[in-house]
Amino acid sequence: MHTHKFSLKKFSYTFIIVLLIWYGFTTSIQPAEIITGIIISLLIALISVKNFNCCDPILITPSHILYFIQYFFVFIGALIKANFDVARRVISPNLPINPGIVTFETKLTNDFAKMVLANSITLTPGTLMVDVIKNNFYVHWIDVTTEDPKEVYKEIAAPFENILLKIYN
Repeated sequence: MHTHKFSLKKFSYTFIIVLLIWYGFTTSIQPAEIITGIIISLLIALISVKNFNCCDPILITPSHILYFIQYFFVFIGALIKANFDVARRVISPNLPINPGIVTFETKLTNDFAKMVLANSITLTPGTLMVDVIKNNFYVHWIDVTTEDPKEVYKEIAAPFENILLKIYN
């Protein structure tokens, strides 16, 4: 059985994130809303801080913010490109597809960063994360063009991972 100790750093991080989410949804500056948001956020942070072990807080710097923005645009670009590719395959059923499971090794060491990469791959049409074992990602790909792990990495993960490495490592 794992025992998790209370961490003021994780508590503060969790409290701030929950409070920002609260204010994002309420968008109110009424004193009652502000006080309620603080109380609810404190309670959620107290209850959940010992159970959230996947993510170590990172120090958000101005360069991190720029990388987050860059990541957003890289992801949106990949999403649009993949949507057109899958739509083209649906509209033209005579286009050949070669589905299969491919693998590549990630350079990411942070578990949260690995989760972000896995979700980004899954959210991009034509690819679906099947499993992550240590640093090896297994992806179902709608049209396998190569099984060479280095080429698979370049095709599927490199655009995302290059930015995630700057944020989380």
